Amino acid sequence: MKRRTFLTTTALAALVAQVEHLRAATAGMKIKIGACDWTMKLAAQPASLELAKRIGLDGVQVDFGSKPDAQGWLPLFDEKLQDSYLAKSAELGIAVPSLALATLNGVPLKSEPEAAKWVLASTKVAQRLKARCVLLAFFGKGSLAGDEAGIEKVTGILKKLAPLAENAGVIYGIESTLKVPVLEKMLEAVRSPNIQVWYDVANMDKEGEDYGEAIRRLGKERICEFHAKDFKGLYGQGNIDFGKMRDAMHDIGWHDAWVHIEGTHLPNGVEQDIRFDADYLRRTFAR
Repeated sequence: MKRRTFLTTTALAALVAQVEHLRAATAGMKIKIGACDWTMKLAAQPASLELAKRIGLDGVQVDFGSKPDAQGWLPLFDEKLQDSYLAKSAELGIAVPSLALATLNGVPLKSEPEAAKWVLASTKVAQRLKARCVLLAFFGKGSLAGDEAGIEKVTGILKKLAPLAENAGVIYGIESTLKVPVLEKMLEAVRSPNIQVWYDVANMDKEGEDYGEAIRRLGKERICEFHAKDFKGLYGQGNIDFGKMRDAMHDIGWHDAWVHIEGTHLPNGVEQDIRFDADYLRRTFAR
């Protein structure tokens, strides 16, 4: 075989193999793309659904808000605000698949009584809004990294939360910098299908965890939803390999998961860059 013909044939074979790998990795995948309302600069505001509609997203992860009212409750505990979300979601066709208690980063669940009050009462809010999942955040002051006493305290609260979550049909996801072995111990101690992990690929890449292998090890039964994020650039221009994330999700059978954009790099503005990142994810997952 002539050298040119050989090189052409080899290149074609490599291209075919690449295409077949992509087809296999995405077969039957129907990933839904959302964004966090705090990334949209509209935390606890129904206007986030209008922005999501303009961008072309499937849904929004809604935060409870961070400023308690005179009775000590966060904004999303207000039924009037809940009604606004329900009406706007129905009007626009934009889902609210999950909520978030991001305020736990500053009001730690491991130490503050009001944090436990909010968490235990949040099941009714999620049920009313028909949100499948609620994120529990453990960063900043609320971090559990290297804090055995904090982990024990939080595990105890999760044990109290579990039956409430099960009765309401709501799943709670732990988002933290804890690696898989520590998370497994917590989940095994709680022993509830409604207490799971919220997996953020960029957070855990920053911690030195192989996010592909971590997703496979946790499995579909222990991951409720995902955050897509890249600390170093717009998607495809930074360091996170979203194809690796896709392949791992495929391997555990998570073909229809929600993947929420949590942008930390928005040089061109919220709307333009979330749209860019969403388009990149759709191409990557070959939706």
